[in-house]
Amino acid sequence: MNEILVERGRYFDSVFLMRISRELEAIPGVRRAVVAMGTPANLAALESVGFKLTAEAVGPRAGPSPGDASAGTSPLAGPQAGLRADDLVTALDAESPDAFEAAKRRLVELLAAGTEESEKTEDRPTTLDEALAIDATANLALISVPGAYAAAEARHALRRGLHVMLFSDNVTVEDEIALKDEAAARGLLVMGPDCGTAILNGVPLGFANVVRRGAIGLVGASGTGIQEVSSLIDRLGGGISQAIGMGGRDLSERVGARSTLAAIGLLASDPATAILVVVSKAPAKAVADRVIARLREAGKPAVVQFVGAATRTAEGAITFADTLDAAARAACRLAGVEVPVEATLLNLPRAHFQPELKRGLRPLRGLFCGGTLAQEAWVVLHQGGLEVRSNVAVDPALKVKPGAKVRGHVIWDLGDDAFTVGRPHPMIEPALRDDLVAAALGDPGVAVVLVDCVLGYGAHRDPAGSLGAAVVNGKVAGTQSVVIASITGTERDPQGYREQRRTLEAAGILVLDSNALAARLALDLVRRAGGGGA
Repeated sequence: MNEILVERGRYFDSVFLMRISRELEAIPGVRRAVVAMGTPANLAALESVGFKLTAEAVGPRAGPSPGDASAGTSPLAGPQAGLRADDLVTALDAESPDAFEAAKRRLVELLAAGTEESEKTEDRPTTLDEALAIDATANLALISVPGAYAAAEARHALRRGLHVMLFSDNVTVEDEIALKDEAAARGLLVMGPDCGTAILNGVPLGFANVVRRGAIGLVGASGTGIQEVSSLIDRLGGGISQAIGMGGRDLSERVGARSTLAAIGLLASDPATAILVVVSKAPAKAVADRVIARLREAGKPAVVQFVGAATRTAEGAITFADTLDAAARAACRLAGVEVPVEATLLNLPRAHFQPELKRGLRPLRGLFCGGTLAQEAWVVLHQGGLEVRSNVAVDPALKVKPGAKVRGHVIWDLGDDAFTVGRPHPMIEPALRDDLVAAALGDPGVAVVLVDCVLGYGAHRDPAGSLGAAVVNGKVAGTQSVVIASITGTERDPQGYREQRRTLEAAGILVLDSNALAARLALDLVRRAGGGGA
């Protein structure tokens, strides 16, 4: 049975609701559960996966509410038109009335627990102005509201003299440019929109890892790129002064690296930062030249890693790295850290190459939670001569829409919006990725399954346990499929790097020290099987 429940004027944080959705889906007999706020985007997403709002479910609003005619009201036709962004919507698909009732009871318990926890917090503000009244020394606002309202909140924060980390996505490019120009005029910084990661003065924000403090400052238009580099630096013995996320569009031609250039300037004047690192997906050439020119002006040694960009030789104090791993190593060397010998295919344990895969074309499946990690893996495989299709392919001829039917090798960034309709991001809840891993292992045509495992704040509490269970349950008798993984994280992360690695290895997964090395091993195994074509 399929039903939608609506509670008027009951707001909860989206991440909290994602976790509730996950717990409800774990109830036997519940096929799908989505708990979300009644924004137009969420309502459209529910309709796209088969949930239909009825007049009975929506019901009347008890008296007028401020802003009923504002942009917060859904523009969709029909009974949904009365819903607002502060209305709680629960969509349940259950196999039986008993399962449905069990989900409803658990929903009440989970929401009540969240409400009680909120009430325990003293001085919990509900607006930016209330927060500043409590602590006038605050100088940064982290904004995570629906995209339709994010620009207005960010503008308000700037006008109150705050730097902004804009976690929200679905903000227009025009608004992004206007916000960043206003920030520059006020001597402030806007990180984002869609900025998922930052580490400021040792405090992890968004999806971030627990790393030691040090002399290396990161600027990244890439969330998991920052996570991979900062985690590798920590594991190599280096440390981070600041890690400033920019959001994925900052180095696009239209935005023109507005915030990246500003962040480089801030780190250039920071006495605690001796080394600069810039990480991004491949920018337009003119934008890349602007960033490199700004790094020259900074007067500090720098490392640049543009994922998918053509290899460049060093230019003065600027080193160009081919991979995120190479960027971390170069930065540590510049910081005076004695870097251990790099692991390569030549010095990996022999067990990583056993058993030999059967000869003949046997496809590779890359199933990633991190978009930059997926793209880096695609670049390594593509440069190695493998024809791999992907929704993050740099080559337009090999780029495919999310979920398309693909024969041969493919890598999916499962964090793409098209995969998260009605679902939490796979870094928060990896069930979708794990289901696809199990399905790939049950396919006799698949030789190699390549995956990431991302730790840190905001991530699933045990991603290795979830992935390991999928591998154990997915393998069928006689299968030769090999699962290769890397772990983005540190020992001090809530999940613990070493424990997560032990869990993956116990499930028979080959664990490599970096995402790039994992991709190289996958390439080698596919080549040995003769699967170098499409």
